[in-house]
Amino acid sequence: MRTDIFARLDREPEPPKIEAPRMSRHRIALFGGTLAFYLAIVWAVLITSWLVALDWKVMLFRPYQQWPELHPFLDYYVVLGQRGPTAVMIACWLGWRSWRQHTLRPLLVLGTSLLLLNLSVGAVKLGLGRLGPHYATQIGSAEMFAGGDIFPSGHTANAVVTWGILAYLATTPRARRYLSAVSATVSLGVGLTTVYIGTHWLSDVLLGWAAGLLILLALPWFEPLIARTEAWIFAMRERWRERRGGARPAPVADTGPQPVLLPQSMATDGLTAEAVTAPAEPALPAGHAATGVRARAHTGHPARPGSMPVAPAGVRRPPPHTERGPRAGSPARPMTGG
Repeated sequence: MRTDIFARLDREPEPPKIEAPRMSRHRIALFGGTLAFYLAIVWAVLITSWLVALDWKVMLFRPYQQWPELHPFLDYYVVLGQRGPTAVMIACWLGWRSWRQHTLRPLLVLGTSLLLLNLSVGAVKLGLGRLGPHYATQIGSAEMFAGGDIFPSGHTANAVVTWGILAYLATTPRARRYLSAVSATVSLGVGLTTVYIGTHWLSDVLLGWAAGLLILLALPWFEPLIARTEAWIFAMRERWRERRGGARPAPVADTGPQPVLLPQSMATDGLTAEAVTAPAEPALPAGHAATGVRARAHTGHPARPGSMPVAPAGVRRPPPHTERGPRAGSPARPMTGG
């Protein structure tokens, strides 16, 4: 019995498995309804139904001529749906959040949504090839498969996704409600502005709203992939830090005091090499000149005769020999009178 318990304790814990979050019934129903609306718009345009006739009526009405005073303001407002400016603004805000929360999830969610937007909307644009109102060739025609790229509206879909990401990443229900209202207002205004200017049909805008909403509703299915990507990036960062830290030079160990060789004149006074020591000099990197005792040891030049090295503190230095004084071991000369 005890062996089984210890075997369980010694067993390494298995890494947690990342599973796709379960979609609520409300989200699944909303996703299915939006997908059905998306397919209905595409079918209505393909068969040149009443929706295409409505497109032509709105275009021939020419809203930019009916309300010209709105044109200067709406020219700037439509920038809120352009891919470059909106992506930069939202990325700066989410980058600050990632730095504060020490996570890459906000930026990875934005990157995933923009990638899905480019793949889905771009493929449909190129596949259907619809021409815009300014390039239409026949009144009442759907202008499909003519080499265009405006169906669905990229401005509208981009506005739904980029501004809707703020509501998707909100941390409180209250903030989510407010940001959802803001993103819906901005995307609705951008879509209607493109119709006002005349760059898109009304059906383009309807399909753009549906395309952007489908991407936001499908994001929870990509959360496991986002989590794995974040874990992989952090693991690569730690490996890079370890490699960078291993390349640093090892610290120099303290070798203690170094013995000093004394001259013969000082050794005769009873001093030994162990009695006088000098502090150890630190190791110098390559390219630097050595100084002090180490410099004299490396130069290999003998000391000049008659020169006396400086004695350390506390050591009695013998008096130097003079020419007039008697030498050691020689008899003193008698003094004579002048």
